[in-house]
Amino acid sequence: MSEDVDSSAEPQVTVVGAVSDGAYTLLIADFANTTSAQEAYGALKEVEDGRHVEIEGVIVVKREADGKVEVQRATDHTTRRGLTWGVVGGAALGLIFPPSILGSAAVLGAAGAAAGKVGQLHHRHELADELESAIEPGHSGIVALVSDPAAVELRRALEMANTIVMTAIDDVVAKDVKAAAKEAEEAEGQAAQRTDNNGQ
Repeated sequence: MSEDVDSSAEPQVTVVGAVSDGAYTLLIADFANTTSAQEAYGALKEVEDGRHVEIEGVIVVKREADGKVEVQRATDHTTRRGLTWGVVGGAALGLIFPPSILGSAAVLGAAGAAAGKVGQLHHRHELADELESAIEPGHSGIVALVSDPAAVELRRALEMANTIVMTAIDDVVAKDVKAAAKEAEEAEGQAAQRTDNNGQ
């Protein structure tokens, strides 16, 4: 064996704009397959403690060969914030991809509804063109809104990524994302309650 393969190769990290200027960072990690993305999602759940590593929202997506984005996982974050993690991740997704690429995101519950709302608010965000290509067709990805993208634990959780693209999100945009997520989550809760009431 003359060639050693470095299994600890770091993912290539691209910074779009000045990350240090934003209150939050929007992070997109590209993975060759859904299994790796799901494992990274699990690792993020393990490291998020709200103190050292603060993650506002995460969503796992798969990008089809035709470029359409399908949400894979958005609702099973089990810490104190429950569903909100996925809904905020869905809203962040709406900053990156135009509604035409998200396609049927609206049928994906609160996360899809939040993505739709933010997509309308900030349609074609100035960084969207560069971020949109962060997940290659046929690959899966993680979209996360975090407060400290340089946290060692965060980088370790995403070490299987091929590439990571990050951009600063200012307070105003972050508030819009959270507001859209809250609205979508409340609407989903009301719809579920109506269904329960009708079933009685």
